[in-house]
Amino acid sequence: MRTEANDTGAHNDIAVVVIGRNEGARLRRCLESVRAQVDVVVYVDSGSTDGSVELARSFDADVVELDSRAPFSAGRARNRGFARLRERHGPFRYVQFIDGDCELAAGWIARARRYLCENASYAVVAGRVTERNPRYSIYNQLCDIEWNRPPGEARSCGGIFMTRATAFMEVGGFNPEMVGGEEPELCYRLRRLGWRIYVLSAPMAVHDAGIVRFGQWWKRTVRGGFAWAHEHALHRSDREGYRRRELMRIWFWAVVLPCGTLAALGVVGASALLVLLAYPVQVARISVDYRRRTSQSYRSVVYAFFEVLAKWPQLAGQLMFVYRRIAGARPEIIEYK
Repeated sequence: MRTEANDTGAHNDIAVVVIGRNEGARLRRCLESVRAQVDVVVYVDSGSTDGSVELARSFDADVVELDSRAPFSAGRARNRGFARLRERHGPFRYVQFIDGDCELAAGWIARARRYLCENASYAVVAGRVTERNPRYSIYNQLCDIEWNRPPGEARSCGGIFMTRATAFMEVGGFNPEMVGGEEPELCYRLRRLGWRIYVLSAPMAVHDAGIVRFGQWWKRTVRGGFAWAHEHALHRSDREGYRRRELMRIWFWAVVLPCGTLAALGVVGASALLVLLAYPVQVARISVDYRRRTSQSYRSVVYAFFEVLAKWPQLAGQLMFVYRRIAGARPEIIEYK
């Protein structure tokens, strides 16, 4: 188990890295919430055309504009922001990462810093993220469900978290080649070195997904499947095996079951279609499990339905990863907004 000596320093040992791309008014809310809690802010922009760079400078943020000749990715942006902190502002003990479409909860910086200060074996601490307008669309509701991680010891976290700078440097930061899923991949490497990840029950941020169309949800889910395949390719020998199991589940529901049913039609006739009842049964099973864990029966069926439907865009993401790998194509972000 890795540890770092506890400290009792002031809050000037913390800085924030904000990343963004055409976030508009959401970036203003983000910077306002960050500026209320820390003095040093680095904003890393990935080719925005909406005035985000000028807005960030108006908040006295140190702005980094990524070179568009290299592929944009959240991991690359966060790494560059972390490097700028060390280049221009000196070493910091803790760094908070946040995306430009999020608003940091009041008091989070002090709360997260206190946890890392008092728990020297933890490299990362995160908290509760909620969606700004969960009732605006069914897809925003799904995001709100996704953010609701159980508090306690965790295997990974999302892209908003506070990290111990020494641990982040020890693993070399994010993998900039990943266009999705870079956070769990980072957490895996941290855990492999003995560091730990914790999720507090306290509010950390409000996220503004702004997903109103099915096509946006589909592309976002494709990105998730792409990320699963990429992480599996990077850590194929991982003994935990959860990546392999997830990939197998995707293939079973999106390929094996429907194709097997079609093949069986020529042997046993229309009765083979009864196999497809496995889909509503799976929706019911996931719905009951979700309702038992959260007591939120009003959205359990919606969540379960989209969990099953997601297997097809996730499969598309996997196939996209394989195609790009074979073709030797450079990684490119999969945008859904």
